[in-house]
Amino acid sequence: MTSGVTRRRFLSGSAMAAGAAAGAMTFGRGSAQAAPVDGEVDAIVVGAGLSGLAAAKSLVEGGASVVVLEARDRPGGRVHNITSPKLGATLDAGAEFIGPTQNHIAALAREYGVATLPTYNAGDSIFFDDGRAQRMSASVPLPLIPDIGQAGPALARAQADALAGFPVGEPWKHPHARYLDSLTWKQYTDQMVSTQSARDLMQIAMSAPLSVRPDEVSALYFLNYIAASGDENNPGTLIRLLSTDDGAQERLFVGGAAQIPLRMAKALGDRVVYNSPVRSISWNGKRATVSSDQGTFAGRRVVVAMSPAISGQIDYRPGLSAARKGLHRGYHMGAVSKFAALYPTAFWRKKGLSGQVYGDGRPIDVTFESYTEGHHILMGFISADAMRRLDHQPESVLVRECIENFVDYFGPEARDYLDYGVFKWDLEPWSKGGPVAVSSPGTLTQYGPALRDPVGPVHWAGTETADYWTGYMDGAVRSGQRAAREVLGVLS
Repeated sequence: MTSGVTRRRFLSGSAMAAGAAAGAMTFGRGSAQAAPVDGEVDAIVVGAGLSGLAAAKSLVEGGASVVVLEARDRPGGRVHNITSPKLGATLDAGAEFIGPTQNHIAALAREYGVATLPTYNAGDSIFFDDGRAQRMSASVPLPLIPDIGQAGPALARAQADALAGFPVGEPWKHPHARYLDSLTWKQYTDQMVSTQSARDLMQIAMSAPLSVRPDEVSALYFLNYIAASGDENNPGTLIRLLSTDDGAQERLFVGGAAQIPLRMAKALGDRVVYNSPVRSISWNGKRATVSSDQGTFAGRRVVVAMSPAISGQIDYRPGLSAARKGLHRGYHMGAVSKFAALYPTAFWRKKGLSGQVYGDGRPIDVTFESYTEGHHILMGFISADAMRRLDHQPESVLVRECIENFVDYFGPEARDYLDYGVFKWDLEPWSKGGPVAVSSPGTLTQYGPALRDPVGPVHWAGTETADYWTGYMDGAVRSGQRAAREVLGVLS
């Protein structure tokens, strides 16, 4: 990095120096006293999720002075560990898995000493359709059973559409972008299938990774999502996106995926300011001013590392481009929760089951087996309408319904759980859903380039802005590193 990057410290005084030297970081408290009054930093990062932390890390390594403003009392964003109420067992509440071609998050895991272990994938998985539990080999990501034969050619067509010279990360450049972006995923797939089982399977192929209904997302968006499930040397495939072995769900992080952002934030030390939701970003000439609940910060550049579905909550002055405003209107978060039940043994394995379910069950439509601290786990996703129905129900109602769902899938032994954990992402005020923001029809073709185009000194990060592995931890890291390169290029 050239000497053109200013290396100002954003804090002064012996207290800050001592805290940084010790690697001190206290979650749950703000740092109002740390707000700079006179000086400015090279870059202010808004958000301490994986994308914001990756941006800050790259900026610091490039010689830039940085402050990270995080609305929550913790780092990690949509990567978050919780503990079960009785046993205090660690559970992944958010992003959890890692697989082939996700090289950026894998590199961080190695750097910070976070190990992985394989997701259990032996025996049979279950396709649950119209109240029937049908077994299938866990070696295939989706069921290959006779009465949904229409779905095979339809899925092959979707894969072909996502492979044929697809402009990964820039779907608005696809030769048929306007047509594909005029359709919902439901409209796109209904043209190819007519039976209810085939429709269900086409929905599951999309809802398993996105947690939205098929009429809530643009077909172009999901085709790009498929194309993005690879890297510069390996084209994205639906098989990789949905698979366990050799796929996106191949491995788990020991101690939970949140170990990575926790250790990244600790390394950044007092550069990270918690309980500091950003209310406004203004700029004039070469200086930006960021107002937060912990004070006002000045910097040369700003990286907003947030989902486009919620980054519009900030007041930007003198204002954003019309395209960026349209993007904010066109993206929305999925309604989703993860429910986990802990068991003394993996009783489903004795029945030859992998612990994985795909189907139209309610409220849980997708499950995986997991492990934590000597306990076996069944984890399930509650999505879309089922989640919205349960959002404001007593937790006891949600737990009862989820356990009965596990009974439907795995047998009466599922009632003998030791403990549980649940986290409702759509009620979390600084995410408002998950796992990823999706676009409505017409959004990408009208406003897509605004995903990454800077506005004044403001740059954009977040997994939604990634080229490859959009919606995943790897995409979040990629986006933060890309935004940092943009900023360093301007500062040099």
